[in-house]
Amino acid sequence: MPLVSGGDLVVRLLQQAGVDRMFGINGAHIDAVYQAALDHRLPIVDTRHEMNAGHAAEGYARVRNALGVALLTAGGGFTNAVTSMANAHLDRTPVLYLAASGPLADDQTNTLQAGLDQVAIATPVTKWAHRVTRASLIPRILARAIRTALSAPRGPVLVDIPWDVLTEQVDLPDLATELLHGADHGPGLSQAGADRILALLSEARRPVIAVGSEVPRSGAGGEVRAFAERLGVPLLSDYEGLGAISLSPMNFGLVQSLHGLPAGAEPDLVIMAGLRFGLTTAHGSGALIPRIARVVQIDPAGAELGHLQPVALSVAADPLPVFQDLNRVLAVRQAAARPDLADWRDTLHAHLRRRREAVAAQVVQDERVHPYDAVRVIAEALPDASVVVADGALTYLWLSETISSAPVSAFLCHGYLGSMGVGMGIALGAQAAVEPGTNVVLVTGDGSVGYSLGEFDSMVRAGLGTVVVVLNNRAWGATLHAQEIVHGKDRVVNNRLENGSYAAAAIALGADGYQVRTLDELAPALAKALRNGRPSCVEVHVSLDPIPPEERVIMGGSPF
Repeated sequence: MPLVSGGDLVVRLLQQAGVDRMFGINGAHIDAVYQAALDHRLPIVDTRHEMNAGHAAEGYARVRNALGVALLTAGGGFTNAVTSMANAHLDRTPVLYLAASGPLADDQTNTLQAGLDQVAIATPVTKWAHRVTRASLIPRILARAIRTALSAPRGPVLVDIPWDVLTEQVDLPDLATELLHGADHGPGLSQAGADRILALLSEARRPVIAVGSEVPRSGAGGEVRAFAERLGVPLLSDYEGLGAISLSPMNFGLVQSLHGLPAGAEPDLVIMAGLRFGLTTAHGSGALIPRIARVVQIDPAGAELGHLQPVALSVAADPLPVFQDLNRVLAVRQAAARPDLADWRDTLHAHLRRRREAVAAQVVQDERVHPYDAVRVIAEALPDASVVVADGALTYLWLSETISSAPVSAFLCHGYLGSMGVGMGIALGAQAAVEPGTNVVLVTGDGSVGYSLGEFDSMVRAGLGTVVVVLNNRAWGATLHAQEIVHGKDRVVNNRLENGSYAAAAIALGADGYQVRTLDELAPALAKALRNGRPSCVEVHVSLDPIPPEERVIMGGSPF
């Protein structure tokens, strides 16, 4: 048998698992993997910061609904990516963080980038973390890590491999013995469960299906759409689920749109498909998922079922097999009587129209572009199947008012960690994941984009033509608004960002740049950037004062 390095075993096993690219920054400790990737022609997209290598792996995983891989060198390379691990952990994103570490032979010798327990640091923010101590163990440990990341509920894993294990020479083993078969989605519905859900639907007059991230994660989008369209049930989603419903005639937008329905007009049945109680469902308060409604919750994690609100039926399973089973039962029962939901859909459409009109009525023009006008034009300009990434508090809150009408294949937004500055990395990874010709548009604030301006250079070098739209209000807008509301306008401190040009910075790093100072300039600038297919920054000078409806809700008030 030929001798191979530990790094070579890593790359061979990853290729066997279907990995077609990775993200990272090289360093001496991880270089054995880079050398093997060169030999086996496994591409690595190199970023300018390990934070963004992690976020890029997240973006790749979220668009492909597959495993993302981030390569981290020892010490600071690893610690720079901990925020990404936490982000992936809370949002159930399957990412393999492959971190090198100091040589085992030099353990506890106060040498460079050693003496740090990377497994202990990663354990609270991953599904599983483990250190490999011999090269011969790499295939088995990596295979387990990959299976763990991809099994529901999905999430990140860390594999720590010391430098001398990566460079160790061993006989090439039979890698076919490692179990890397496709993820098992687990059992679907019992016959009794299917009968119960269909009975609840037959009795409901105002049902909705609320879609969360586990629907695209499990590949259930087509089954969910088919089920809803066959029955005429409105589909809503959280941010991550929007791409699964956007092209359906049953798409009624984001769950937040349910706010404000009058008594007696709220949903009486909510099927939560891979959607968790929490931030995007108003924490079980009843403001979005009515307390009077009967709830069916489908989620692979039993601990999430009925977590903040009582449910009529809980199903501990991935959405894919559940909706496959439901559609099979429906196909057999074609003649079954079903309620006519046309009036209910008309009621919801009218409610959504009133919300749009209420937002538009708040627009007051000044010398800068109103942010609502900006996001309205952005949503209208998006080509079919675009991937949209949102970053920055005010930015994503404004965009949430218009993105539901856009033909997006994915909407990648802040998750439960709420970390600013993730957008450039997420967008870079998303662009690497999509088919050529698919547009990826990052809509970000000036505060958030400042974390990662260097990634324009990464996009240029990798040939990734992401369009970055910066809504520049010259401030950390959300925290500035909070200071004004809580303390008064004379107590705003450390929230101004009044200098510099982000488009100029992009140009300096080899990307294209466009300045937009009036609303009439925005659509042509976007069209040109999308048409050129190059990394681009469209800097839109927007007003700071307007407060988006959802920010008012976060501050404890009404959206209007």
